[in-house]
Amino acid sequence: MSTITVVVDGLSRQGRHAIALSLVREDGEPLPRWEAGAHIDVQLGNGLTRQYSLTGSPARQDRYLIGVGLAAESRGGSRYIHQQLRLGQRLTISHPRNLFPLVAASRVVLIAAGIGLTPLLAMAQQLEKDGVAFSLHYYVKQRQDAAFARQLLQPFRHGYGEILCSDEGHSPRHALPEALRAPEPDARLYLCGPHGFMTHLQQQAQTLGWLADRIHTEAFAAAAPLPAPGRDESFVVTLASSGASWPVPADKTIARVLLDNGVDVPLSCEMGLCGACLTPVLSGEADHRDTVQSEAEKSASHQQIALCCSRSRSKALVIDL
Repeated sequence: MSTITVVVDGLSRQGRHAIALSLVREDGEPLPRWEAGAHIDVQLGNGLTRQYSLTGSPARQDRYLIGVGLAAESRGGSRYIHQQLRLGQRLTISHPRNLFPLVAASRVVLIAAGIGLTPLLAMAQQLEKDGVAFSLHYYVKQRQDAAFARQLLQPFRHGYGEILCSDEGHSPRHALPEALRAPEPDARLYLCGPHGFMTHLQQQAQTLGWLADRIHTEAFAAAAPLPAPGRDESFVVTLASSGASWPVPADKTIARVLLDNGVDVPLSCEMGLCGACLTPVLSGEADHRDTVQSEAEKSASHQQIALCCSRSRSKALVIDL
């Protein structure tokens, strides 16, 4: 996978629990173009690789801007960025890839919580540039928690942004945006934030008349933890290219077994959120546990499996590696 060396040339506090990183190429050249909804993999100095959505204006190639919230149960990525990352530090990143793209629509409703604002803020910038009507609704517990507040509340010509605070009576369970209550045939709804937040809003939107295929989501946390070791059945994974096979025990992921046997597996989030390790399934029945694929994709005739978290319902699984 092609990578880029960048330098941290800006760090700024965003609300009480997030910081923004500005990244520029070490060689001074323009960065690859990207589209709203795209993310990059960032290789951190502590050996971890994490996925972060690009935010700000997609038209800019002089820098990439990402936002990182400090996770209460950090697995090391957000804690490292908040506590150890410094200005001028070199990092290695991937080229942008987009699993959460904007789809043509007459009107777009964007609803975010927490650091899930980042891809939706980029979408707002893109929609403004394209002259598409939009609204961006950002839920936080307290106003001091809001990240990128200045960019969100700037005057737009084709839409608007607002911050909705739970402690002011505007929680997602008690105060739905008016824009959500009037679905239009050619409108689209984009949700990004914690899994429970998105599940609730999806249910409310469909109750209000939004069609499922008009609702787009991206998770910033896994839907649920993997079952405890010992509760899963073991199975055999086979590589179509070589015919090599290995057992996958209950306490190991497919990715870990492949890595242990010298097979290169592209990993990023390791939680089924990013799609970096999605691999076509040629034979067998996948037990999908990722949140990056839609239910339609998980039940399609041609399926992909997230090697980092998903398993097999059948005793054998053949993958296109």
